[in-house]
Amino acid sequence: MRWTLKPKPETDKVKQLQEALNVDELVSVLLVHRGIETYDKAKQFFRPSLSDLHNPFLMKDMDIAVNRIEAAIQQNENILVYGDYDVDGTTSVALLSSYLKTRTDKVATYIPDRYEEGYGISYKGIDFAEDNGFTLIVALDCGIKAIDKVNYARKKDIDFIICDHHRPAENIPDAIAVLDPKREDCNYPFKELCGCGVGFKLVQALALNEGKKTDDLVHYLDLVATAIAADIVPITGENRVLAYFGLQVINEAPRTGIKTLIAQVKKKELTITDVVFIIAPRINAAGRMKHGNHAVTLLNEEDEALAETYASEIETFNTDRRDADKQITEEALKQIEAQEEQERFTTVVYHENWHKGVIGIVASRLIETYYRPTLVFTKSGDMLSASARSVSGFDVYNALEACSEFIEQFGGHKYAAGLTLKEENYQSFKDKFEAVVKDTIDTNLLTPEVKVDSKIDLSNIDNRLWRILRQFAPFGPGNMTPVFMTENLFDTGYGKCVGEDNKHLRITVTQKVTNAKFVCIGFGLGDKLDLISNKKTFTAVYSIDENEWQGNISLQLKLRDIKI
Repeated sequence: MRWTLKPKPETDKVKQLQEALNVDELVSVLLVHRGIETYDKAKQFFRPSLSDLHNPFLMKDMDIAVNRIEAAIQQNENILVYGDYDVDGTTSVALLSSYLKTRTDKVATYIPDRYEEGYGISYKGIDFAEDNGFTLIVALDCGIKAIDKVNYARKKDIDFIICDHHRPAENIPDAIAVLDPKREDCNYPFKELCGCGVGFKLVQALALNEGKKTDDLVHYLDLVATAIAADIVPITGENRVLAYFGLQVINEAPRTGIKTLIAQVKKKELTITDVVFIIAPRINAAGRMKHGNHAVTLLNEEDEALAETYASEIETFNTDRRDADKQITEEALKQIEAQEEQERFTTVVYHENWHKGVIGIVASRLIETYYRPTLVFTKSGDMLSASARSVSGFDVYNALEACSEFIEQFGGHKYAAGLTLKEENYQSFKDKFEAVVKDTIDTNLLTPEVKVDSKIDLSNIDNRLWRILRQFAPFGPGNMTPVFMTENLFDTGYGKCVGEDNKHLRITVTQKVTNAKFVCIGFGLGDKLDLISNKKTFTAVYSIDENEWQGNISLQLKLRDIKI
């Protein structure tokens, strides 16, 4: 890994904040690194408030969207809440539909079939709306590029409101309202909402319009926090507030569907990371292996017995997803190893029988091994369909845009995208994608980077520091878990490999300048055992964590990497 030690911030800024907050210099440095330089910003950071959320009517077209929905409610129109089949889409649909059902019984939901209809708004979905008398469709987490589909619906006298967070193309659909903070003509102060976040802003606007307060909507935030975690958007600004209160709901009073998912893993208190690895994959598994409708049904179910049944079905889908993911990853790795040995700047693999529902996960797995912008293709009808994933710092969306001559359709954002192309264009696309990445990527980005917040001694680590660091949560892009570097470490003599295939490293370290000792766990670092054996001196980068064993709680270090 590449270790990058962040430059120490300006001394005056650090000192002023340190005095204002009465904290150690280390804490002040960590805050200034995050752009928090004043007492007021620190207060906002450590004590998020719903009052920090922006007025939803600052978003372009929000007033139009609210007026159209209010008119539909007053006129007893049938409203179809339409969303993508992933976590962001299904939570968005559950959020808006459950709110609208408190106002009208003329509400239904629609999730496109991943395999028959593909991503986003489909002609089949619009035909379904026409056949069943829907005159208004509210699309969530999709639609920003659906110009032809919206025109098709207009000819059938069906209005569209689009709530999306993906990058628009040059032209936007001719819908009644298009809510997307990434629109160039939208001056909304926070641009990084997920799709469910945009849906929540619409619900917030509707609620304010009927005289309610944002505080009345807190029970919807378990859905928003789940989407924020799953979509890996920056946990800064509004997202931090929404995730902070959403996690409280998840841990204290989650909706019945989420409660049943948590019960299956028997974990006491969930962090954002737990949401990413426990709740999100299960919700996603429905759309990957069966149909996204299963996820929406679970998330909106209030009867506990029924919710437990639905959660059990989804757990089966998740088990199937894991099996498919493992098998396809192994096949993809063999395919890469069999290719001619030459330096490549991308990883592009294809097999016609790979399960379309898991190719995105497989792309992420391949990056763990080869760390290149990655595309995994499979056959989808008479086309090839792919999921793209990128390495930190490289915009794969821009790279795909440069290859658009060979692509039929694509969408997404900086680090994740989806696309379709004709089979005869596969090799041409693959060659062009390789050339584009080779010409535009900084080669340093092809080595995983660990960003180090500060160099410290073990003596700096105590329970007081840990209590403050815990308040930095929720962690995520824009506010990552603090990472530290310590030099002159050595193992006390009990270091060993643990876990399946001895993949992980467990050591107890001390430092020549202090008597402090800490147990360390290094996931995936089992091959580093030789570096620390026989009390060799080494340097480590790590985060601070808490370990509970047989009722005893102690601080431990979570190793990221080790170097002599």
